[in-house]
Amino acid sequence: MDINRYSPSYGINKKHMTKLADFSTEELFEFLYATKAMKAKFAAHEQTGILNGVTAALLFADTSLRMRSALEIGIRQLGGMCVSLPYNENDMKAGENIKDIVNVISRYGVRALITRDIDQNELEEFCAVSSISIINSNNGYFSPLQALCDLYTIWEKKGKLEGLKLAYVGKGTNLAASLIMGAIKCGMQVAVATPHEYGVRHEHLTHAEQYGKIKLTDSASEAVRDADIVYTDNYDYHAVLSQKEREILKPYQVNNALMSFANHDAVFMHPLPASRGLEVTEDVIDGKNSLVLEQGENRLHTIKAVLALLV
Repeated sequence: MDINRYSPSYGINKKHMTKLADFSTEELFEFLYATKAMKAKFAAHEQTGILNGVTAALLFADTSLRMRSALEIGIRQLGGMCVSLPYNENDMKAGENIKDIVNVISRYGVRALITRDIDQNELEEFCAVSSISIINSNNGYFSPLQALCDLYTIWEKKGKLEGLKLAYVGKGTNLAASLIMGAIKCGMQVAVATPHEYGVRHEHLTHAEQYGKIKLTDSASEAVRDADIVYTDNYDYHAVLSQKEREILKPYQVNNALMSFANHDAVFMHPLPASRGLEVTEDVIDGKNSLVLEQGENRLHTIKAVLALLV
């Protein structure tokens, strides 16, 4: 389906987001068009008070810089208020009840709970009992907000989604799972090159292949050949790689030699933070074809779009 021929209604009949697999192609387009609208309003200095009087709560079990900043700033730009809730695994083990958490904070006027690094099974439990929106910013399985942001950035830069080739290389992360699902649903061609030891979860690939074909290979150059977008993710976020792990991942580094297999106008993407010299070289990530700053900027507008449509 061609996104440029889609007419958005700016409405979605859902209130939770834990993974992109739960949304149809049309619903993904709604988020992308809403992101475009939010960015246009921001550029025109228009006030968007769609969350006036609304409080959103953050429940983060992991640290975050750009995501937390974009969430807090975005909520305030929409006229809402943002509070951070303390999260401690010991509280959960001591008997803190998910149903009690969401039921109590909803009585405080909280309308959305945005989580980070909360187990997927726990998230599903939250959704099952919650009268307020549950939004997964990132966990060990999925990273739906970043993937949506990336799809919008590709559309903005390339003018389309359908028919473009996305090559994902390197470590098969939670973001890779979300990005692959979103890209396939939007009509993109997807090639994935990962070492066997660090592949995308089999069940995520199998699920995505219900909507389109994915080229799987252990050769980075084969995946990148004729690609329009080359994407990689951080290898050592919250973890220090051993020398053996570095050697396994070394052939998947995105450098100028690898980029030469892609189309001449191919772009490079990375969600940040990045380890320059590890998964990507400095000349690529800081080069003229890199979209990392655009991705960082568009995260703010994507978050506002998701909140506007779900909350």
